[in-house]
Amino acid sequence: MTRIAVTGGSGKLGRAVVARLVDDGHEVVNLDQVASPEARCPFVRVDLSDYGQTVAALLGVDDRYDHIDAVVHLAAIPAPGLTTNEATFGNNILSTYHVFAAARAAGIKTVVWASSETVLGLPFDAQAPPPYLPVDEEYHPRPNSSYSLAKTLEEEMAGQFCRWDPELSMTGLRFSNVMEPADYSAFPGYDDDPSHRIWNLWGYIDARDGAQAVALALAAARPGVDVFIIAAADTVMSRSSADLAESMFPDVPVTRPLGTHETLLGIDKARRILGFEPAHSWRDQPSEAR
Repeated sequence: MTRIAVTGGSGKLGRAVVARLVDDGHEVVNLDQVASPEARCPFVRVDLSDYGQTVAALLGVDDRYDHIDAVVHLAAIPAPGLTTNEATFGNNILSTYHVFAAARAAGIKTVVWASSETVLGLPFDAQAPPPYLPVDEEYHPRPNSSYSLAKTLEEEMAGQFCRWDPELSMTGLRFSNVMEPADYSAFPGYDDDPSHRIWNLWGYIDARDGAQAVALALAAARPGVDVFIIAAADTVMSRSSADLAESMFPDVPVTRPLGTHETLLGIDKARRILGFEPAHSWRDQPSEAR
């Protein structure tokens, strides 16, 4: 059993991650500003914008726990446009620095954190197309928002932390748009206008598969920094991926034949290195549930 701190464990993805890690037999602590409605593990209220609180939470809290073995950092303002650009950037980059630095101070050698699909160049459209399809981790980030800029700098920051400590393992998971089964009722409506979801190449990730990726990243932790795109195996659309690519991005190279509904957010690297294989699709939901 490993004791794992999950920041943001009360959020949509956080709740799924906590559930998965508890089910896998780990001891989990949820570090957040609000308690989860699904109390699967102890909760400690922490303001990650305060370094003192952050490092104290990772060192131990009274009789609750006396150390942390690994950190999963999910806490953040979760998307651009929810508050001002400065507030989004300031909160996310400072909180992530505090978590990384506090983990180092506490001697924690394994960190998995939520990067974002937005570093790939989102939002995509005809004026700002991807360099090729499916997109992958091989090209340099193209942040187009303050939110994405913070995520891009988090990846660079992780590389520097690993340079400072060659034993440190830091894994960034570039999650697609996180969904729960209750969200799938909206998906059939996307077929009416492909441009509605073009911004992220019609991608998504079921929260339970996001949790799978976290568990796999923890198990596969090796010294150094690495990043992985984490998305569902399919798109949110009924139209084929090849048709979407040809009609919406006619001038963008498609690097290989595409499966009928194959994701255009390439997950080949996560499959190859982590053993990631999405188990949940909106297409598997009963029609009355969507």
